[in-house]
Amino acid sequence: MDKLKEKINNLKLDAEKWQEKSDDLAVRIKELEQENLEKDHQIQALTRKNATLEENVEKLEKDLDEFKETAGESHSLKTTNDNYTKKNQLLEEELESSDKNLKETTEKLKETDIKAEQLERKVTSLEAEKEEWENKYEELSAQHASVKAELDEISQQLESI
Repeated sequence: MDKLKEKINNLKLDAEKWQEKSDDLAVRIKELEQENLEKDHQIQALTRKNATLEENVEKLEKDLDEFKETAGESHSLKTTNDNYTKKNQLLEEELESSDKNLKETTEKLKETDIKAEQLERKVTSLEAEKEEWENKYEELSAQHASVKAELDEISQQLESI
């Protein structure tokens, strides 16, 4: 019986050890379940954070695309502006050349006007001189006619003699 009591005591001791172990494991299970719950919460928080970050990434990618498009448009506008600047410079040079041409032409026109005025005066003086000569011619023609008539008369008189 002693053996049996001893065995029972041993079994009780073993049962108490196992009970303690079971209690320790139950506490450990609760701790692990708590850790697991905390890890689940962390996973959910990280999942939400990841979703938010993905939304931010999408938004930033859209913004980046818009910035790239704006940069492309800006480059296009800069190229267009450069072209207009070059055209403007060419037009300014052409304007300067045209202005110089206009000044030269105006100067030539003034010189031509002066020459025209001189020629008009000369024409006027020549016309007056022509008129004088025509008058002299008419006078001389009249004198010639009268002298011729006189000569004819003298010739007739001489012939009659």
